Amino acid sequence: VQLVESGGGMVQPGGSLRLSCAASGFTFSGYDMRWVRQAPGKGPEWVSTINPAGSSTYYANSVKGRFTISRDNAKNTLYLQMNSLKPEDTALYYCARRGDPVNSQGTQVTVSS
Repeated sequence: VQLVESGGGMVQPGGSLRLSCAASGFTFSGYDMRWVRQAPGKGPEWVSTINPAGSSTYYANSVKGRFTISRDNAKNTLYLQMNSLKPEDTALYYCARRGDPVNSQGTQVTVSS
């Protein structure tokens, strides 16, 4: 299983970013996938989950209405569209299969003016 996140960066409050997670080494279309984040000095926080078909999505209350999870099974890629970003969204963002521990490098998102 290999998961490589990208798309992070520094953005001002109210801005947007789109994260990507390229998956390989397993049948991507057969798994629920999730995004998890970890802010400095804090524990991991679940952000969002999507089912294999992309037809069901779930969000933490802290991001509901601002973030959108999606996937392209033909490209073996998971996405997280993040809008109306806030300073408290600053964190390292990881993707993982549901039920698996996080085991990737993550991508850093920094929201600051």
